[in-house]
Amino acid sequence: MFLLAHGINFLGTQPSARKILAGLIFSALGDAFLIWQEQGYFIHGLLMFAITHVLYSSAFGMKPMKPVPGYVVMVICGVSYLMLYPYLSGPFTYLVAVYITLIGFMGWRAIAGMQLFNDLWTWTKLSACLGAVLFMVSDLTIAVNKFCFPVPYSRAIIMATYYAAQMLIALSAVECKDDHDRTIQKMN
Repeated sequence: MFLLAHGINFLGTQPSARKILAGLIFSALGDAFLIWQEQGYFIHGLLMFAITHVLYSSAFGMKPMKPVPGYVVMVICGVSYLMLYPYLSGPFTYLVAVYITLIGFMGWRAIAGMQLFNDLWTWTKLSACLGAVLFMVSDLTIAVNKFCFPVPYSRAIIMATYYAAQMLIALSAVECKDDHDRTIQKMN
C-alpha cells in the first residue's frame, strides 16, 4: 500500500522513506515470527522489530537533538525495564534490555523531531511522534502480558496501538516528499 501511494520513484529519491519502507518490511517479518512464538520464534520476532527500530530511528534523524525528551524517554524505559526485570530469565534478561533501549531511542528521535510551537511544525512530524509513542505502548503491553501477568484486553490493545503506530510512521514518510517539493518551489 505504501508503494502504491507514493510510487517507486518517490522511494528512489527519499532516503528516509526507503528506511521507513525497510522498517515496515522488517515489521512484517517480525509479525510472521510472532505468529509462531509458541514454537520458539519470539526471539526472531524481537530481532526483526529491533532492526525496525534502528531503521525508523535513522529515518527520523538526529536533528534537532533535544536531550530533554530523551531524558524523559530514558526514565520511562528504565522504569519499564525495572518493572519487567523480576519476571525475565535467561537471554530475555539482556535481550529485553537491548530492545527497550532501541525502541526508546526510536521514540526519542521521533519525539525530538516534533516542533509544535513554531513555523517548523508539520503533521508528518506529529504523525511520527504519535506513531512512536503508540509503538512503545504496544510493545510494553506485549512484554507485560508475556512476562508479567495477563493484561485484560491485551490483544485489542496491542493490535490497535501497533497498527495505528505503523500507519502513522508510514505517513510520516510523506514529509520527505513535501520537503523536497518546498525546496524546489523556493528555488523557482
